[in-house]
Amino acid sequence: MTEANQELVTFESKKIRKEWHNDRWYFSVIDIIFALTESAEPKRYWSDLKRKLRKESGNEEPYEKIVRLKMTAEDGKKRLTDTADTETLFRIIQSIPSPKAEPMKQWLARVGYERLQEYENPSLAVDRARSYYKKLGRSDEWIQQRILGQTTRNELTNYWSEHEIKAGKEYAILTDIIHKEWSEMTVQEHKKLKNLDRQNLRDHMTTAELVFTALAELSTKQLAEKDNATGLKENKIAAKAGGNIAKKARKELEQQTGTKVISSDNFLKKNSEIEN
Repeated sequence: MTEANQELVTFESKKIRKEWHNDRWYFSVIDIIFALTESAEPKRYWSDLKRKLRKESGNEEPYEKIVRLKMTAEDGKKRLTDTADTETLFRIIQSIPSPKAEPMKQWLARVGYERLQEYENPSLAVDRARSYYKKLGRSDEWIQQRILGQTTRNELTNYWSEHEIKAGKEYAILTDIIHKEWSEMTVQEHKKLKNLDRQNLRDHMTTAELVFTALAELSTKQLAEKDNATGLKENKIAAKAGGNIAKKARKELEQQTGTKVISSDNFLKKNSEIEN
């Protein structure tokens, strides 16, 4: 299963992992439970719920159809995770007392249909992303750079996947090398500066930060292609060199403008105001 088959989607600002498997979407049950309940321990909640469902049904239903898939965790590592398709999730959601249950069902049905359309017509995914960020109040300039940056990112990860780089941990290692080289801080340090937790760092970057992130990743890809970098060791060299190109450009811009590119700004407050 390739990284392209795995995605993050959002329900009321909560990130939910999903993967295309056996011709349908499977969603992380833990992520769904957290989105519905905001439980501090969604894994324990799911464990207790499974016992309850088994007791009520007298057999393995409804979680006999749960599929264990490897999904990327917060630390970038791949771990086996309980997942379920839309039909099974509907049955699980019925057992969770939450005012978000019905909105979640509608959201699941819509997300599944939208993704099927996007496989047939990828431009729909771009339109969906543009609409999503517009609703969050992002500027047209920011949206354009965010989408262009994601395209650059996808091209880089496609190269990695074809040159013996494992999705998950090794992608995270290379990404951190690129980021630390151009920005002089790790991804986690950058997130801490912006007071982010589970949020996607790139969704809270300024336009300038997005530009230099894209430059670093574009440079990395082109340098890797030039040397046909294969495997983690060779791609680490390309990652550091690509990030360095962007760092030099960043420092030159900062010297000329007197303004730092790296910023503590985020969109947390603005997102909260719009969602409420």
